This record gives sequence, structure tokens and C-alpha cells, in this order.
Amino acid sequence: MSTCMIGSAQIDIHSHMIPESYLSAVKAHGMEMDEGFPIPSWSAEGHLEFMDAAGIQTSVLTMPAPQPFFGDGAESAAICRKFNKEAAALKALYPNRFLFCAALPLPDVDRAIEEAKYALEVLGADGIKLATNSYGQYLGDPELEPLMAYLNSRNAVIITHPHKPSAANDELIAAVPLASYEYLAETTRAILNMVARDVLVRYPNLKVVVPHCGSFLPNALPRFKGLLPVMVKQGYMKPVDVDANISHLYFDLAGAATDDTIESLLTIAEPSHILYGSDYPYVAAPALVGAKKSLEARLASHGLDPQDIFTNNAARLFGADIPVRKYGDRIVRLAEIEIYPDKLDEYLSFAEEVGRVSMATEPGVIGLFSMRDKSDASKVYILEVYADKEAYQAHLQTAHFKKYKEGTSSMVKSLKLIDTNPLVTATLKKSAIR
Repeated sequence: MSTCMIGSAQIDIHSHMIPESYLSAVKAHGMEMDEGFPIPSWSAEGHLEFMDAAGIQTSVLTMPAPQPFFGDGAESAAICRKFNKEAAALKALYPNRFLFCAALPLPDVDRAIEEAKYALEVLGADGIKLATNSYGQYLGDPELEPLMAYLNSRNAVIITHPHKPSAANDELIAAVPLASYEYLAETTRAILNMVARDVLVRYPNLKVVVPHCGSFLPNALPRFKGLLPVMVKQGYMKPVDVDANISHLYFDLAGAATDDTIESLLTIAEPSHILYGSDYPYVAAPALVGAKKSLEARLASHGLDPQDIFTNNAARLFGADIPVRKYGDRIVRLAEIEIYPDKLDEYLSFAEEVGRVSMATEPGVIGLFSMRDKSDASKVYILEVYADKEAYQAHLQTAHFKKYKEGTSSMVKSLKLIDTNPLVTATLKKSAIR
């Protein structure tokens, strides 16, 4: 799995990329309405505009439904390969803005393994997207064992997404949209099939993301647990550790994350396994922005830290390699220092060293920018930016800061510290992640 540089901004775990190459392939086979509603238009520029409006730094892209398999495995593999290459190119074009989970040409397992290897090992995919079912081949199907074994060897993140259920009633779907019921049932069906076959215990390195607030799992799991001993006793099922399987699941809040839904989800999910998801572009951007603001305001009432839900949990899931910080806790101050003229050169040497070492060795030191007054060279100003109070206190205890403080104590004529509130936080966000 690739290492991503996410920084401290918010992460959207559930969004879709719909390039023209994918859309054209689906339309060529008359499948654009296979899910019962039109595939929305999408562009990278529009996606970025939504992200900026919503305060999202990084979006995780996946292929939407339907699964591009039309009876020809080679054709499906070519469509997925092109999609994955385009996603990788978009990630490279906009560093820190996009991650992607690769599409696989299932139900052709051999070609799917080949594409997974190429995507993860060559393209630098951040994970894999799997449909709940690929034309009747459900997650948990024994045919998928070789694929699961390979993904387990890669410690893969798997983002699942519901697709049209196998043998669906088209008249029923026309009357009741898939997204309102069948998608939730479809996700629940697939995850329970994985649990029943002990997939997540047997392949413990997999990290599987369940969409749409856990779907119906909070209701289905207690029933499943209650029925399991009876089915095992009668020889219809094998014993499985349900809780151990569920511990490998993560849950996004895409869809209707109502207060009741969140409370229900918390009956099966640890707070550290809950993530924000938008479902862009399947919901209009203004509605998503409003829903996100409402969610931010309500999370604390459920005992959830918004910083964890919107940033930290996803950053840990994908292996971010720099600390995640809260912008609201950032310390920005201006030090106004007057130096004795005969000590100026020596002072500047100390200041250069502490700034250079701090920036190189302390992730919590976001910036130390020194300036001299043009009209009075003995006056020095230092703009100091720390990720939070803890980072600032840790900085004061470092050997390089103590060396600076002790070495310059006799050089400083006066010192004034001005604490500030930054007005243009977007500038700081960009500088902190690049």
C-alpha cells in the first residue's frame, strides 16, 4: 500500500470518479441505467470545487456502479486498467487532494488479482474497491479466496460499495430506488456472507470499509448472533467469532447520518472505526456541504470527536506519515525582539540554527519565519506557527531550543510576544501539507 501525505485537513472516504472512458464503456453496452437511476456527470474540477466549499482536503476516489463486466473478461480488465491509470494520474496531478482505491475486473478472479497487483505495486493505489457482488459473485464467495489471500498479504484497505443485487426485481426497483433500500440490504448481505465464512478472521490484515452508516448491520448482527448457535448445532453453519470479524470493519457516514442512525451504528462500531464520507457526485454539492456542517455540529453530542471522524481515523487507516493536527488548536504568534547591535550577527547565527533544526525534526512546528526591520537592523521579528499547545510545549523542551535560549539571553535587549488568531487559515493549511 502506498504512503499518503494527508496532513491535518479533512478526508472524504466515500466519493466517486466517473471519467468519460468508464461512462462511454457503460453506455456502449446500454448499462447506464442498470442501477435504476442515471450516472451523474463528473469532472475533477467540479470535484475540487465541492471539496473546497466543504472544507475537504483529500477525497478517496472509487469506481461507481455498475461493475464494467459485460461477458468479456479481457474487455473488463482493459476498462479497469484505464480507470486505474486515470485515477493514478489525477492523484499525481493534485498531490494531497486525491487518493484512489483501484477497480478490479471481477467476477474474473485471475484477472482481478493481476489488476490488483498492478494497481497496488505499480500505480501506487491506496486500496481496492470491491462491489458487494459482481453479477452474482458475492463478497465471501469461495471463488474469491485467492484474491483475498493476495490483498491480505498487502495489508489492503478495501472499500466496499453496493451494486444492484443479483436476480433483482426490476419492477420493484423502478418503484423503490435501489439507494433507498436495496443498497442497504445488499451491503448487509455481502458483509454477513463474509462474516459467515470467517473471511475477516482468516485474513486479519484486511481493513474493510462498510458504506452508508453500516447499512442494516446494526439491526442484522444481533439476529445473526442469535441464530448462529442454532444453525451450528443443526450442522448448517460452522462456528465463527462474529465480534472478531466485525472488529476489522470500518464504517463511513455517507447517506442519511441522522442522530438515530449514528446511535445505532455505535452499537457495533468503535469510534476509531467511523469515517466521514460524502458520496459525491451522487448528491448535489450544496446539499452535501449543508449536511456536512450539520454533522460536524452534532457529532460531539454522540461522544464522537469531529477531528477523529473527519481526519484522524481515515489518516490512520491509510497510513498517513505525518501527525494529524487540529487547526482550531494551532498557535500563531509574533515575537518582536530587539538585539544589542554588537551581538546581532551572533544572534542571527543562533536563530538560523534553531529554526532549521526545529523545522527538520519537529512535526508540530509548522513554521518559524524570521524577518529584520528595514529601518532598524537590530529589531528582529519571528513568526512562529505551532500545530497545537502540546507541540509548542514540546518545542520548549528540545535541546536545540534550550541552546538558543541560553546562548542568546545576554544578546536580547527586549522581547515582546504577540499571540494572534490567524484570519486566513487556508494559507496555513496548504503550507502545512506540502
